[in-house]
Amino acid sequence: MDGDLMFSRRDSLLALMALPLLTPRDVFAAGGVNPFTLGVASGAPRPDSVVLWTRLAVDPLRGGGMPRGRAEVRWTVWQDAERRRVLREGRTWTSDADAHSIHVKLDGLQPGREYWYQFSFGDAQSTVGRTRTSSAADRTAKLALASCNAWESGHFAAFADMAEWTPDCVIHVGDYIYEGGIGRLGLNTRKVGGRDVTSETVRLHNSPEIKSLWHYRNRYALYKGDPSLQAAHAAAPWIVAMDDHEIDNNWAGDMPEDPDQQTLLEFKVRKLAAMKAYYEHMPIERPPAINGLEASLPMYGAFRFGPALVHLLDTRQFRSDQPCGQGFPGDAACEAMNDPALTMTGREQERWLLDSLKRSDAAFNVLASQTWFAPYRYNAPPEAPRVNMDQWDGYGVQRQRIIDALADGVSNPVVLSGDWHAAAAMRIHQRPFDARSARVGHNFCGTSVSSNCPWAGALEDAKSFNPHADYLDGTKRGYIRSTVGSGHWVAAFRTVDAPTDAASRCSTAIEMRTRDL
Repeated sequence: MDGDLMFSRRDSLLALMALPLLTPRDVFAAGGVNPFTLGVASGAPRPDSVVLWTRLAVDPLRGGGMPRGRAEVRWTVWQDAERRRVLREGRTWTSDADAHSIHVKLDGLQPGREYWYQFSFGDAQSTVGRTRTSSAADRTAKLALASCNAWESGHFAAFADMAEWTPDCVIHVGDYIYEGGIGRLGLNTRKVGGRDVTSETVRLHNSPEIKSLWHYRNRYALYKGDPSLQAAHAAAPWIVAMDDHEIDNNWAGDMPEDPDQQTLLEFKVRKLAAMKAYYEHMPIERPPAINGLEASLPMYGAFRFGPALVHLLDTRQFRSDQPCGQGFPGDAACEAMNDPALTMTGREQERWLLDSLKRSDAAFNVLASQTWFAPYRYNAPPEAPRVNMDQWDGYGVQRQRIIDALADGVSNPVVLSGDWHAAAAMRIHQRPFDARSARVGHNFCGTSVSSNCPWAGALEDAKSFNPHADYLDGTKRGYIRSTVGSGHWVAAFRTVDAPTDAASRCSTAIEMRTRDL
């Protein structure tokens, strides 16, 4: 963005320092509680740096409840879990302009090392978090994949289980919050694909459908108040990218799901608010770039975890509008699908991805994608496949370019996906809908942390039409634990016994090994 359209760092600091100074007494008088109500988090792990996050919020569901002004927050980082060896201490400023959120980029760290950190404000202290830098030299990696944390349809026992595992990194590929309004507690039945599907609403959202910055902030505060989610953030660094529900279902670029009900102007204001709130609540490196009503947020990037090079993709911000309609769970093909300009990632991100794959020396090369990459048809051949147009199936020309690149000497391609509330292990073939063509890689799809899958029956009905699918289950909630070595990838599909129970036990439904598929 042009320099004359942005405040310089000096201008921003001067503007911050002009605000009234908040003392711990001011904050305590406003809420009477420890202001670290939303926990701590770390993210963007590099060999020499991580981002540390927290937010001051004495009344988190009402805008944070903090008085207007700036606050100085202290942080401490230790080299040991017992917190005897201080590595570094520092202070940072925040204000109501950023919802009193804190982002500390900690540089100068050692690769492949654990660190522990804590924030304090006056006598109030946050919980202690554990983080870890990345390292190409690590012999193994423990990676957790999560997505789709619908508040109303289930508790977050999967995150508590994840925290106990203490992964090297959590990869969250989207739908961290849901934008919808307030449901109805108890059992609810609706028709999906001609079936009566019953689900249970176990807790309620805190407002009608969110569209303003105020409501996005309050919705993040609702979710981040969950103790299991806080535990998972405190246990490991995360890398994160939006899918659709952080803003609006099935949005694409500057296009909302329902352009007949939201004007372009209204959606741009909504997207700007959503991106700002996302930054304020995530341990990410950079804030959104805002120019008038135009907003963009840097999300995609590469992270190396020992034998795995993870390319975190952003398949919402730069994508073309979905082709051929929004039939559910699948729709018929149309000519628009053959347009080579149709894109999930935008040209710049695609060039970055293909260049990184070409140069990679990693044993496993990973694409962390919001939606399913491998195909899934909902009708029997030889008819043209009916597919979900919001997934990579709707963007087959670009997918084929990526598959061709993966097949050209890229070592052990693995795609990690979320979005569809169903667990799956699928082979990626040179010709996507031809399971007899050469296998190129694997797509491990995590089920949702808590979101229901009303289309599980349709997935099961179509399983025989998809011989490349080695495992499929839309009936359970959970996440994936991946253990990666130089010659093996083991994906353990962890499932929650009772999604309506916050303290539910979790267990492994199945383990899938790339060498066996």
